[in-house]
Amino acid sequence: MDNTPKGNRLHIALLGRTNVGKSSLLNLMLGQDIAITSPVAGTTTDIVEKAMELLPLGPVLFLDTAGLDDISELSGVRLKKTAKVFDRTDVIILVTEPDTWTDYEESVLKKSKTRKIPALIVINKIDLHPPSPDHLKLLQSKSEQILTVSCNDETRRQNYLEALKQQLLEVAPADFVGTPSLIGDLLPPGGLAVLVVPIDLQAPKGRLILPQVQTIRDALDNDAMTLVVKERELAAALANLKNPPAIVVTDSQAILKVTADVPKEIPVTTFSILFARQKADLTIMAKGAAAIENLQPSDHVLIAEACSHHALEDDIGRVKIPRWLRQYVGGDLQIDTSTGRDYPDDLKKYKLILHCGGCMINRREMLNRLRKAQEAGVPVTNYGVAISFLQGVISRSLAPFPSALLAFENEMKNKK
Repeated sequence: MDNTPKGNRLHIALLGRTNVGKSSLLNLMLGQDIAITSPVAGTTTDIVEKAMELLPLGPVLFLDTAGLDDISELSGVRLKKTAKVFDRTDVIILVTEPDTWTDYEESVLKKSKTRKIPALIVINKIDLHPPSPDHLKLLQSKSEQILTVSCNDETRRQNYLEALKQQLLEVAPADFVGTPSLIGDLLPPGGLAVLVVPIDLQAPKGRLILPQVQTIRDALDNDAMTLVVKERELAAALANLKNPPAIVVTDSQAILKVTADVPKEIPVTTFSILFARQKADLTIMAKGAAAIENLQPSDHVLIAEACSHHALEDDIGRVKIPRWLRQYVGGDLQIDTSTGRDYPDDLKKYKLILHCGGCMINRREMLNRLRKAQEAGVPVTNYGVAISFLQGVISRSLAPFPSALLAFENEMKNKK
């Protein structure tokens, strides 16, 4: 599990005022000095990420943030980054001090409730003085999850850790504890999925890309089998099978050739569409694809990528999709690109957002990106859905997901 991608980990943000001991708490939980600590307020200058295994909960990612009341010269930059952590966190640990509750703590709880992010209150520094009964009563009225710790007492580390794990299990979002399946629910036990994996310039040397690896693992976890082929060998592979596969999954760029080679009775979809279902909301993204129909030359389109990979000469997001969009529209488009976590705050100028599969971010962050787009009134789709639309095979690639296909068809009727 040490190699579990960040996007598949439960994201836990440590929030609180400066110098309440967020970094000290992180170090205590990790059993090592990963975050710099100091009695000087504002020592944490950026979000510190630390992945670990918190069994039986599983793989998690701690996010140590700057103090919410930071008044240093760099406070504006720090606080902006801290505020953005709400977009990607699954659980908040609000670190406080005994008998101290201010507007800062209250604002965190209010925002967490607005965002529907569960919050756990940790009272630190109990070695200095224990919280009063009245203070505990106040906090119990605000949260059912309260933990008291002393980060200076390493002898009780295991006790604190066990208590933290128990409370995190109680509040962890259901979509993390029971992550939506990638492909397993599409395969019967012993069923076969044929995976079409092109080997081109964008294929990493000596290995497969993350979506392909995760699809293989999910099939195995569900007692199914996979057959991995390149697009040129697909037809021969299908002809050599005694029984047809339960599904064929392809890289989006090969969808046109694959749908031509696969008999119509065999379901076909793409890796990107599988991730749109697992990481986001495929129904919303299917509806978003219909917005391509109404794009006009000079419209603004956002290409959003969750990672910051080095773009190659025929990059899918920077070159191919923009080219296909311009060909479909019949004119030029104003296309912006965002990478990593540089997702724009103002989305209102865009007529469409095309997002990558999101394999490098977690489900909550992807859903937050959908929420922001919906608030701005901007349709969103993803690479796989959009490419299927532009290649004229979207009905085929969405057929394994009837509700998403119906949403797309209804949206297309509304466009006419």
